Amino acid sequence: MLSLRLTRGARPSVLLRRSLVTVAAAGASFLLLSALGFASGHPADSQGAVGRLLWCLVPLAATVHLAVAVGRADPSTGPGPGFAAVGLGPARAALLAAVSMAAACALGGVLALLVFLYLRGDLGSWLDWAGSGAVGRQLGSGRPLPLAGTVTLLAVVPVLVGAACAAVLWPRQPRAGHQPPRQPRGARRPAVPAPPTVVTGPVAPLPHRTTSGLPWGIALTAAGLALQAYASGDAPPHPDALLAVPGRLGGNPPGVVGGWALAALGLVLAGPGLTHLCGRLLAVGRPGVLRLLAGRMLQQEAGLIGRPVGALCALAAAGYTVLELYGRASGPSGAHAFGPLTGLGAALVTLCAAATTLTAVVEARSARERTTAALLRLGAPTRLLRGAAALRATALLALLVPLVWVVAHLTAMPFHR
Repeated sequence: MLSLRLTRGARPSVLLRRSLVTVAAAGASFLLLSALGFASGHPADSQGAVGRLLWCLVPLAATVHLAVAVGRADPSTGPGPGFAAVGLGPARAALLAAVSMAAACALGGVLALLVFLYLRGDLGSWLDWAGSGAVGRQLGSGRPLPLAGTVTLLAVVPVLVGAACAAVLWPRQPRAGHQPPRQPRGARRPAVPAPPTVVTGPVAPLPHRTTSGLPWGIALTAAGLALQAYASGDAPPHPDALLAVPGRLGGNPPGVVGGWALAALGLVLAGPGLTHLCGRLLAVGRPGVLRLLAGRMLQQEAGLIGRPVGALCALAAAGYTVLELYGRASGPSGAHAFGPLTGLGAALVTLCAAATTLTAVVEARSARERTTAALLRLGAPTRLLRGAAALRATALLALLVPLVWVVAHLTAMPFHR
């Protein structure tokens, strides 16, 4: 009930972000239901049903990532004096954010179920025309759906989103190395109270910790490229596959798919380190005020915007690789290069990646409001702040665009031999 009341009183920007979470959850739930419908309509094709279910993992992970970013940036569920006055500490505030995101995803699951039943022609006699075409056959029109399987698949997205939000936003204690020194027994307590030792979820990682994932990201990306190069073959893409990956095993060789997944995960893990490195390069040498401000802000915000930027890099590299690969493999027309649900999954992942990045940028902007206000009180012109923001964006593009181009070309190179 408190979550619904907070939703009613939220600002339009917060409602827009929650609506994006609902739309993403609806798309992921529809993909899961489509896999169930195909399995019920084609009981002999177990390989195709399992393949469609596995291809739902990427949109599902993108939806969870978006929901966690929206829940972390939501000001109506963050810890504050108002929540503390009614007994809602950091732990209960994290649970409140998790329940809010799970409710938004549950609403998306209901919408997905209605659309799914509409396309199957199961909503009544006034929709007899539905479910008679190719879409209905792909969704298993005319075959009964198992109730337990439908309820289970609809509950996957809300449960995963709620668990992920609670795990990320749950208050945590600082590391043992940062504990205050223990005073000897009998010593008088200081008059000034010690700072709180609970670190809540919205606090970004420390700048020196954001670079710890860079070596792992580079290693995973290299391992993924090597794996897909070893597992790739010279066979043309299968036109009836869900995603027409060149090779065999139904058009989806596990080695190639696993290599792409490892490379994408490596780019996501390397995102904070690359962002921090870009900030250090901006402030190298004897920088002026503009370069120093842009570099320091980029290093400070690497923990917030690094992972979404890495996800965008992985998505851009995958999109470039797919267009380059299937443009040559499918001929001039490019017909039958993709399966019926691949476009929906690609659009859903693109929407989630873009929305997550924008949410992280908004969260970083709100986190540096006090710094911006202090600079303005000191007499810094607004032109300097706008110039620093433009310089940060330009530096990130200058560093990441060549990296994405190299990864995409290395990914598509084995298929051109």
